[in-house]
Amino acid sequence: MIDVLTTTREGRLAAPRLKAWDIEADGSLSNGRMWAELEFGSDGICVDADGAVWSPAQQGCVRVREGGEVVERVELDRFCFACMLGGEDGRTLFMMAADWPGPESMTDGSRTGQVVTHATAVAGAGWPAR
Repeated sequence: MIDVLTTTREGRLAAPRLKAWDIEADGSLSNGRMWAELEFGSDGICVDADGAVWSPAQQGCVRVREGGEVVERVELDRFCFACMLGGEDGRTLFMMAADWPGPESMTDGSRTGQVVTHATAVAGAGWPAR
């Protein structure tokens, strides 16, 4: 299992880190370890069948391998908040994106959200099951 761990350093938000755990037969987690540190990221991540992670990265989405190597990048014209692999064959990256001038825009009535898609070479892993 891989999840986003965001910490603070000297009172400021630090770069997001992906942390991984092994899932035991009884469902408990063990062997917690740092998987990768990202330049940008969010908690709306997904994992593909090769074990790489897709993560939002401000105005786009990145595919990252363990250790932090970015192996693919999708650029967008707006802020990406979350992503998920799905579609007929599991090879469509769905990215939830919107204009983001800051938190004050959350209540200004603008509706800029979009679901943007991108074809990938590797299908998603795990949920939702096909």
